[in-house]
Amino acid sequence: MEDIMVVIVGAGPAGLATSACLNRLSIPNIVLEREDCYASLWKKRSYDRLKLHLAKQFCQLPYMDFPSNAPTYVPKNGFIDYLDNYVSHFGITPRYLRSVESAVYDSDAGKWRIMVTNMTESDATKSEVYISRFLVVATGENSEGLIPDVEGLESYGGECIHSSQYGNGRKYRGKEVLVVGCGNSGMEIAYDLWNWGANTSIVIRNPVHVLTKEMVKIAMIMLQYLPGKVVDKITVAISKLKYGKLSKYGIRRPREGPFHLKAKTGRSAVIDVGTISKIKAGEIKVLPGMKYMEDKEVVFANGETGRFDAIVFATGYKSTVRNWLKGSYESFDEKGMPTKSYPEQWRGENGIYNAGFSRGGLQGISNDAQNIARDIAAAAAALGFNN
Repeated sequence: MEDIMVVIVGAGPAGLATSACLNRLSIPNIVLEREDCYASLWKKRSYDRLKLHLAKQFCQLPYMDFPSNAPTYVPKNGFIDYLDNYVSHFGITPRYLRSVESAVYDSDAGKWRIMVTNMTESDATKSEVYISRFLVVATGENSEGLIPDVEGLESYGGECIHSSQYGNGRKYRGKEVLVVGCGNSGMEIAYDLWNWGANTSIVIRNPVHVLTKEMVKIAMIMLQYLPGKVVDKITVAISKLKYGKLSKYGIRRPREGPFHLKAKTGRSAVIDVGTISKIKAGEIKVLPGMKYMEDKEVVFANGETGRFDAIVFATGYKSTVRNWLKGSYESFDEKGMPTKSYPEQWRGENGIYNAGFSRGGLQGISNDAQNIARDIAAAAAALGFNN
């Protein structure tokens, strides 16, 4: 049993940022990570061509800027290098292969009891117990890949993967590949598959805003000075000038603006990397929702059918906090998201906090981490902890 001031669950950017902020304030903390490395989503479960979709100044973690010579839109490996330097600079030492089985608040003691399986043992797993005054849930919105229920999926005869398992399209050259999902990952993977010579189709079921990186960069600056509704109107008008009427290609724009939707639902606009031009040219085929599957054949909502060698589900992720957080559901809803609304979503009840659930990307993570550290420092001081 180990007694520590703060336990942080998750060593993604949110957990690392929170630990860094606490370390700067000399507040003892332990980071528990179920994988064998930090930032596993970036290191192990992201496609090769991935870049940050926002300019680097909007993606920095607290108290460390990107190098001045870093490109405006940092590629995957550049961001991993940045995280490596961040971890080293702030002395963050996650404990890896720790699977949190349960976390329960003891109201009498005013502390959390966290049961953990240590998977580093070579011969057998070992149980560990951590007692903490404060608990930070940093497993985030993207804890586990989500594949929707599709009738007949179990009978599908081709390769079926989640986007987190996709690296690049090299092995799909000349094959019929279907991408399901029209978010940034789905659109970018479809473009990557086309680049590798795959016969690519994409399911676009929901309305989606399509913007360029330049549009987003300008909008982020405007949001500092103008109301969101005004920025949304300007951004949508520019998008229409750039892309024209996308509905004739199977892409519908939402009625609400892109930044309003991001704040309301967490759903980001698509940052176009070239996919739209291929869709317009008929080189990437757009299909509606899937109805059912049988062997390698897929039947779509409009009655059209197609045979595919592989399917990539770019259908997002889900939070898994409700799998292990016991008896504190007032802080998280049934989907594992904070019950409090922005900007108070980072603080829960009984000394529980959450980082990386603001739907605000890396900038939201940075804000969460700083808010949490300041709040814990104030609470620790009130409890008589002298740093």
